[in-house]
Amino acid sequence: MSDGNAETAVDVPVARAMSPAGKEFGVFLPIGNGGWMISRSAPHPEATYAYNRRVALDAEVIGLDFIMSMAKWKGFGGSTDHWGRTLESMTMMSALAEATSTVKIWATVHANVFHPALAAKMFTTLQDVSGGRAGMNIVNGSYAAEFAQMGLWDPALSHDERYRMTEEWLVAVTRLWTEDTVTMTGDFFTLRACESRPHPAVRPTLISAGRSEKGREFQARYADGAFLSADNLHQMRDYSRSVHDRAADLGRTVRTYSMLTVVLDETDAAAAAKAARYAAGLDRVALAGMRASWGIPADTARDWAEGATGEEAFQTAYVTGGPETIIEHIAHIMTAAELDGLMLVFPDYHADLVPFGESVLPALRRGLA
Repeated sequence: MSDGNAETAVDVPVARAMSPAGKEFGVFLPIGNGGWMISRSAPHPEATYAYNRRVALDAEVIGLDFIMSMAKWKGFGGSTDHWGRTLESMTMMSALAEATSTVKIWATVHANVFHPALAAKMFTTLQDVSGGRAGMNIVNGSYAAEFAQMGLWDPALSHDERYRMTEEWLVAVTRLWTEDTVTMTGDFFTLRACESRPHPAVRPTLISAGRSEKGREFQARYADGAFLSADNLHQMRDYSRSVHDRAADLGRTVRTYSMLTVVLDETDAAAAAKAARYAAGLDRVALAGMRASWGIPADTARDWAEGATGEEAFQTAYVTGGPETIIEHIAHIMTAAELDGLMLVFPDYHADLVPFGESVLPALRRGLA
């Protein structure tokens, strides 16, 4: 970047450390139809405000710490039309901020879609509506097809360059939250005596999802919370340690999270049967569409999907069982992977969330305290 002030802002950590409280649990809202199951035989949440509002209220009643929604602009087809119908994250979360009173409200924003001056104003508004509960989940786009349809995908921009763009974007946002006027000439964004008032009384929590080297570097320097994915628990532990240690070297604290789908029933056998039923309905066409949206050639994506196991119907790692088994699994995952929290997914949010809150969450919190 050519502007000296902007360069200084990049070099100085700007994120406020989150409180080193106990383990946190939240829910990933089904803002896209089908939720997080690519299956013809799984429950199929609809992408409506009414559905998500009930999930948010249930999450608050059972004592979850946060609710979060993704941002999605194009679905994957198939017989389920997976994520073909979605709501917009920031708009919906602003409404849910008014409907709730205690859960943290974390909305997702694409740095490659929303100009930093626009995002700064939107999240200042969300912070005001929520009474200081807002969080900004910053993403920079990985599904090429959804941005290509809008003319917003630059195939020449590498993975590392997208993070450089996101870093510049975040510097602009945080300066707009704290300075009366901002002039900044960067490689990706330009501001000329740009104003964005009022400033948020408390800066929104900054969230970032990623697992790459560059992603974890970004999380450690700027985020308050880091969402991680991995191939196994050992790798997850290494990633979590990496973020924690890098942040500590910068004099910061960053909490680490991952996603987990919970298939709960009264007994282990009943839960296993339920999971098997969901897996049997894998929508292979939608699965291929998802892979193709990453930029994988369509023929390669179709061949892979045809050979995929039913477990691919679950878009995250998952656990099955009765209450005691679920408690044991989740406690083991969080301890072994050294995570500070989990964002939970349920195949049928309306049927599954309250029982989880009654039969699992209290004992889980006691065991992890």
